[in-house]
Amino acid sequence: MTKLSIIVPCYYNEDNIPVTVGELVSNEANFPPEVEFEYVFVNDGSGDDTLGALQRAQAQYHNRVRIVDLAGNVGSYNAIVAGMAHATGECMVIITADMQDPPALMVQMYAYWQQGFKLIIGNRQDREETGLQQFLARTFHVLMKKIALPNIPDGGFDFVFFDRQVAEHITGMQERNSNLFYLMVWLGYPYVNIPYVRRKREIGKSRWTLKKKAKLFIDSILAFSFFPIRAISVMGLGLGLAAFSYGLYIIGLRLFGSEEPEGWSALMVVLLFVSAFQMTALGIIGEYVWRGLDAARQRPLYVVKEVYE
Repeated sequence: MTKLSIIVPCYYNEDNIPVTVGELVSNEANFPPEVEFEYVFVNDGSGDDTLGALQRAQAQYHNRVRIVDLAGNVGSYNAIVAGMAHATGECMVIITADMQDPPALMVQMYAYWQQGFKLIIGNRQDREETGLQQFLARTFHVLMKKIALPNIPDGGFDFVFFDRQVAEHITGMQERNSNLFYLMVWLGYPYVNIPYVRRKREIGKSRWTLKKKAKLFIDSILAFSFFPIRAISVMGLGLGLAAFSYGLYIIGLRLFGSEEPEGWSALMVVLLFVSAFQMTALGIIGEYVWRGLDAARQRPLYVVKEVYE
């Protein structure tokens, strides 16, 4: 028998849980008979009755459902790490609780895992969402591919199937303020990319706010790229060359007796521009320093309130 652990992070998914559990259990019939299933639901400090809905699902499927109830909200990535730590399967898969990703794709992922691949990625080739959401998502992944991880697939992905060895690497690293799925690719294992169209959310409201998306973008760049620091150096060098050239221009005017231009307005613009650049540079450096401090504290990524076996 092979045990497959299905990890589902949950945050304000009270209404989704009955549908999600039903779809996941129905999908079991598509797998070979030697596959044993374990569902690890992680309640990420939800303020609604998500925990109650999970307990009702556990009462119905008591031999397959495990609930990890976290003490507070730590974000979906840390909640997934908690799920990995409590999963016992030889292979694992991460899927969202809103069922935007098709569970049927797990069967194809499992077949690739049997062939020896330790990482199989369900890649969002397209999505049934608004044009603005599509544009922002594509822009994010294009930038990440250009400046951070050139080997990631085109488009977003958070539906992944992976070997236990990958999970042990991730849980052992305990990396903070990072992108969990990019970290899996960073490990360097050859992976298979399966494109699919992500469905539109039918139940509930997404808690994936613009603020969280902005933080993920910053975390992803700073965790996998030195581009911001290099950009500061290049821009500082450019400003230095411009200032040196302007100084030579002023000296030349004096040597040849020409009248120096009145430039109070221009001078103020230059001063404001340089000051803005300095503050931006300090902010970028501060982001790196803060992340170093956060890692040095070695606080746990999550606190488990209770595990319902």
